Amino acid sequence: MASAIVRSGLGSAIRGGASTPRAFIASKRTFASHGHHDEAAEASKWEKITYLGIATCTILAVVNLSKGHPHHEEPPSYPYLHIRNKEFPWGPDGLFEVKEHH
Repeated sequence: MASAIVRSGLGSAIRGGASTPRAFIASKRTFASHGHHDEAAEASKWEKITYLGIATCTILAVVNLSKGHPHHEEPPSYPYLHIRNKEFPWGPDGLFEVKEHH
């Protein structure tokens, strides 16, 4: 039913018949002429704010990354932290542990 209505509407629109639906007639919208200047000023303002933000973030990142960071002592290896009741299939060490060989 709906496809028949669409087909008849499209057919009459193509033929240019008197029963052309109003939905196919494009209406032109008009805008205020002074809006372009305001939009350009607003875009320019936000462009300047963006560049200032980029410069500020870059400076803060350089300052933070150039500072030293504290190196903490390694915690003592307590024997109860690595209890192994059964050996792993890939060997005695954990999969991501690096065993220092002396």
